[in-house]
Amino acid sequence: MPKIPERFIPLLIVFAVLVLMMPRTAKFNYDYRKGAAWPYETLVSQIDFPVLKTQEQMLSEMESSSRDIVPYYRFDEEVAVSVVRGVRGLDMGKYNSVKPSVIQSIEDIYSKGVIPEAKPRLDRKTSLSDEVLFIQKNKRALKYPTSEVYKVSDARSRLLASCTVTYPDINLDSLFRRSGVYEQMVPNLVFDHTMTELGRNESAAGVSPTLDYVNANQVIVSKGEVITPEIAQILDSYKAEYDKVFGYDGPRILLYLGNILIAIAIVVILYLSILFTNQDIFDDKRRYYYLLTVFLVNAFAAFLVERFTPGALYVVPFAVSAMYLQAFFRKRVVMPAYILSLLPLLIFSHSGMELFVMFLTGGIVTMLTFDSLSRGWKQFLNALILFGVELVVYLGFRLIDAGSTNIFFNILQIFMGSMLTVAFYPLIYIFEKIFNLVSTSRLEELTDTSNPLLQELNKKAPGTFQHCLQVANMAEAAARSIDANALLVRAGALYHDIGKMRNPLCFVENESSNPGARKYHDGMAPEESARDIIAHVTAGAEIARENKLPDVIRDFILTHHGTTTTAYFFNAYVEAGGDPSIKSGFRYPGPRPLTKEQAVLMICDSVEAASRSLTEFTPEAYDKFVEGIVGGKIREKQFDDADITIREIETVKQVLKKYLTQIYHERVAYPKAEN
Repeated sequence: MPKIPERFIPLLIVFAVLVLMMPRTAKFNYDYRKGAAWPYETLVSQIDFPVLKTQEQMLSEMESSSRDIVPYYRFDEEVAVSVVRGVRGLDMGKYNSVKPSVIQSIEDIYSKGVIPEAKPRLDRKTSLSDEVLFIQKNKRALKYPTSEVYKVSDARSRLLASCTVTYPDINLDSLFRRSGVYEQMVPNLVFDHTMTELGRNESAAGVSPTLDYVNANQVIVSKGEVITPEIAQILDSYKAEYDKVFGYDGPRILLYLGNILIAIAIVVILYLSILFTNQDIFDDKRRYYYLLTVFLVNAFAAFLVERFTPGALYVVPFAVSAMYLQAFFRKRVVMPAYILSLLPLLIFSHSGMELFVMFLTGGIVTMLTFDSLSRGWKQFLNALILFGVELVVYLGFRLIDAGSTNIFFNILQIFMGSMLTVAFYPLIYIFEKIFNLVSTSRLEELTDTSNPLLQELNKKAPGTFQHCLQVANMAEAAARSIDANALLVRAGALYHDIGKMRNPLCFVENESSNPGARKYHDGMAPEESARDIIAHVTAGAEIARENKLPDVIRDFILTHHGTTTTAYFFNAYVEAGGDPSIKSGFRYPGPRPLTKEQAVLMICDSVEAASRSLTEFTPEAYDKFVEGIVGGKIREKQFDDADITIREIETVKQVLKKYLTQIYHERVAYPKAEN
């Protein structure tokens, strides 16, 4: 049995996951919008279903039901006892004989209940009912008309009227005021805010979510009929019920076969997009697995949210996956990969087209802006730009779909999703660790010349530091010309010679310019000098490991000389009578460059270092100089393992010749000023 190519195994896993996530039921395959004519045959309901209220209708009814609610009061029996005790203790002078009648009337009044004079309120939008109230007495709450209880003023009037019948000849009102009877009368029904609030919530929760009911075989909309908001509401309800309970009525094998074919199509497109944009990704397992992981994360997010909370897809920050991809891939790879990662929205979501266009537009704009807005507070500015772009697309769909509901709620979700890109982006550092990759942000940090390691290089080996800066500028320009990773090359160039910090005076660029200063290699044998020169490669790798530089930077350090020889000291060795066939002591340990970025650095390092010895500054001299440097590397087979083509090498040579012309051009000779 032939072996499956290794690159296809991860794709088979992606295919299996997609098939498992594919819909298992029939889908409501009608597209419609308010104000347009129904383009299909007359639609007849196949099932009984309720017409669901819109969110605005639900909120309006819930607000209405909670606006005028029944208040709850607790019956306090101790109050009546206290009032009676107080009245008994009052001094009514010669009218003390009235007390029994007064007390009897008070007991009758308090048995029904006395409420405060002022009506309590929950908030400005809510008013309490004037018609009924709940009274909790003996652990039971019963509803009573408000006419059966007394306000404090009503209780006093009732007391006066009741006692006046028995004692018509006495001015009881004056007596009650003078003796303090009225002051004794206080409410015995205490307003219960907690129970009232609970009653309001239950009232709001009791609002029915359905508006009407449609029976099976009932016509929903006829062909050519204009879809009014009412018909659209019925269609939305039918769609929700259909997708929820209506099973697939054809052979199940056809449903599964359809899902398999769709999954195959997506995987094939994914494979071809990588093949046509940068097939080298297949050979870099870490980046290949990472790209497929981002695709699956997007697909799983779309599947999960649509399955459990379909209305929340607007808040999912799909655009952050564009940033995740851009951190490790070039834009020509990111664009198709991001588009494909959004395809599951079209399959899983009923608003898939709208969401697809919205997140696609937002993600593309994010790719353009994030390079310059990826640090600090600027990330929030980038999120606001993303929100603005997605909002424009969303409003465009809403203008087409007149009368849509949930607009403001969806806009809030889109805003939240845009802001979540700021919160989710730091996860890139977790991916960086998991897949052992180096993100663009990390490379930008490494190319900051103010970082401690480069400052240490500048302090210990200033000549080497200046050399690294020149090589970095040269290599970046060359890398851009052949569509290599310019930022990665720049980072590699800045650190390729950090090993020279261990022994800076061993290298000519760090030697003292004083005429009488002793040179490092004076009196040393060529073999010893070569050994010390070559040591900067292994020393650089050790320093990189100690400072936790990424492996990809360490690879530049190890490969920037490849397996070339220290030509100056080897020639000195041969001239001194050494055996020219013995080169092992003069050869760098390698390995040779493996990537085009490493090949570019090797060329630029050699050209920059050797350019210091130029004595003639003409285009012809630069042409001969660069051709000689690069030709020597080719003859030594230094690029045989690198994924760089002859055409790309030619392009790099042309860039370097032009670069040297700009650096070493002739200056104007200014005349000396006369004294």
